[in-house]
Amino acid sequence: MKIGIIIIFHNNEEEIETNFFIEQIKQTSNLELCLVNNNSKDNTYTLLSDVKEACDNVSLVNVRKFKSDTSAVRAGARFMSSQFNLKHLGYVSVNMLNINHHGLNGLVKLITENQEAIINYNIESLTKKRTLFHRVFSLLDYLKKITKNNHFIDLQFQRNLIE
Repeated sequence: MKIGIIIIFHNNEEEIETNFFIEQIKQTSNLELCLVNNNSKDNTYTLLSDVKEACDNVSLVNVRKFKSDTSAVRAGARFMSSQFNLKHLGYVSVNMLNINHHGLNGLVKLITENQEAIINYNIESLTKKRTLFHRVFSLLDYLKKITKNNHFIDLQFQRNLIE
């Protein structure tokens, strides 16, 4: 069974390294990724388009009017549910991340390294929920529970504790 991952971007041109993204994403055969461009004013959409063109398991949604992260996740979830037969969707909003140290490469590498754990996501709590939107889960919250001593995850939750 495949699981979908929605990643929300907004003005992240400086952090996107397309070649690294492509290299890592090509290693994720059982994940469908949906990159959502949330009305970026820079070249984020163009860079994400390059990633989509190079990877078979990547979709791209372009939100033309800036929306909240929740609405952007819903846009990605609507697209994914109409295109693929996925029971579960995880999400990450790039702008909620502390990417100063590892950049987006750390996120993409984290997904690649933990794809088996993501696919084996414990879905018992989600199966009771009726709609697809209620079955969308935070990828970072889940990975925090299952990964030990991961510097990228530790930075994310350290930042949240400081704020």
